[in-house]
Amino acid sequence: MASEILWAIRGATTVDVDTPEEIGLRTTELLDEIITRNNISHDQVISVFFTTTADVTSAFPATAARLGGFEHAALMCAQEIPVPGALAQCIRLMMQAGMDRPRSEIENVYLRGAKGLRNDLKR
Repeated sequence: MASEILWAIRGATTVDVDTPEEIGLRTTELLDEIITRNNISHDQVISVFFTTTADVTSAFPATAARLGGFEHAALMCAQEIPVPGALAQCIRLMMQAGMDRPRSEIENVYLRGAKGLRNDLKR
C-alpha cells in the first residue's frame, strides 16, 4: 500500500433557515457524505476549514463537526466574502485528509442548493 498523501476535499451545502439546528443538521449531512464517498475515517482528517455566507450566523458549523466525531481535527470557521449574486445561505468547507489514493479518486461533495456550484469537479 502506498504511503498517505495530504489531499484537500471541497464541499458545500445550503440551509433553509438560519437556526443552530439546521446548521448542525446540514453540516453533519455534508461531512457524513464526504466521509462516505471518499471512504475515509475521522482519524484521517487533519483539518476542516468552514465558511458561511453572511446570512448564516446562528451557529458555527465546526460545533456540529466536533459533536459528530471530529474530536482531533483542527476546525475553523470564517465568513465568505459578500460577492453580489453569490449563492445565499451556504456553508462551504475544505477538508484536509491523509489518504493513500490518487487525486483523481477524490470526490468533492455539493448538496442541496449548492449542487451547481462546481459542475467542473468530479462528484
